[in-house]
This record gives sequence, C-alpha cells and structure tokens, in this order.
Amino acid sequence: MKHPGPLFTLLAGVVLAGGIGIADVASGTGAPVAGSASAVGTASTTASAPPGTTAEPPKPAAPARADYAGRVTGGGASIAVSARDGHAIAYLCDGKRIEAWLQGVTVDGNLNLRGAPNASLTGRFDADSATGTVTAAGRTYQFAVPVAKKPAGLYRATPKVKGKPAKAGWIVQSDGSQVGLLTTEDGSAAAPALDPAAGTATVDGVPVTAEPISGVAGTGEF
Repeated sequence: MKHPGPLFTLLAGVVLAGGIGIADVASGTGAPVAGSASAVGTASTTASAPPGTTAEPPKPAAPARADYAGRVTGGGASIAVSARDGHAIAYLCDGKRIEAWLQGVTVDGNLNLRGAPNASLTGRFDADSATGTVTAAGRTYQFAVPVAKKPAGLYRATPKVKGKPAKAGWIVQSDGSQVGLLTTEDGSAAAPALDPAAGTATVDGVPVTAEPISGVAGTGEF
C-alpha cells in the first residue's frame, strides 16, 4: 500500500482547519481576525463615547469673603450683599420707602436669605459677581451686581432722632453713588449723605458713625 503523498497531507490539514473555523463561527466562540470587518466594528464600538456625556465646565469657586453692590435689573432699587465664611447679609433699598435686610447661610456659593416682613433672596455669588432674585414689599427684582471694593459696600447706623432710636442703611456703589433710608417710628425717608471714607453721616444735626456690614452669623434682627 502506498503512503499518502505530501499534497494529500496538506489538503487534509486545510480541510481540518476550515472545519474547526466553521464550528467556532456556528457556536459564536470564534475570535475576530485582526483587520477583519468584525474586528474593526468591535474596536469602533469600544472606543466610541456614549452620547450626551459631554462634561459641563466647572462653576467658578465662591470666595470665603466678598462684598457686592449695584442696581437691580430695570433700576428702581439697589442691592448690596456681604458674604463671610458661610454666612451672608443683603440689603435692598430704593432710597424712598422700600428696604429689606436679609441674612442666612451660604453653601458652595449659593444664597438663600430671609428677612422680615416676608422678604427672601435666592442666588449665587463667585469671585466676580452676585446674581439672583430678591422679593420685598410685594415686588420681585432680578440682580447681577459686581464685586464692591472698599469704600463701596454696605453700611448701617443706629442713631437717635428726636431722642428716639432710629435705623439707617446705605449702599455705596463702586462709582461713588449711594442710596439709603433713615427709618424712625414716624416712617422712612432718604438717609442723609454718608461719607464712606470717614464712615460718618449727620443725622438730626448730630454726627453719626456708620459701621460697614459683614456677613457674620449672630447679628440678630435688623
């Protein structure tokens, strides 16, 4: 009997390898050959980023301490905000009859302040500005006000008028303009001019020292 020649042996090997490949494909266990269409498709699927996962740019960090002052959107009133180490105080004033003092806790630059009667403020602050919404005296205002560098900012005094306690508040803006109210038991009126450099004003003919306000906890009712 003659032994099978080399050609027959080679053909038998090819047929055997083809049978194994077909079996693998049928069972789903065959690995795609590098460079094949299935391999390229697998790589593309793996490398593609899922839709809708674009990262948002980080929000500016809120400073531990900052002061802001400016006019509300549309005019008619001004607002000042002073933030200090997790607390904030704000003052809204139109220089005629509307004013509101508000205070509260800040978290990650978020403002959520309350004041009497029924005044509220929500918003945010960062290294450049304070923005948000404030409601007082039945009206709602939008604001976006810049950082106020001294002597701009928020001031308060507790003078006496005709021998009785009174309250005065001022908002001094970066351009030097100011607005404030003097409140007595008889009502409210425009506050006398404040000298922010000296921190003084004359109320009822008497010099009064105005203190700059900072957002410190435990300041009590205004």
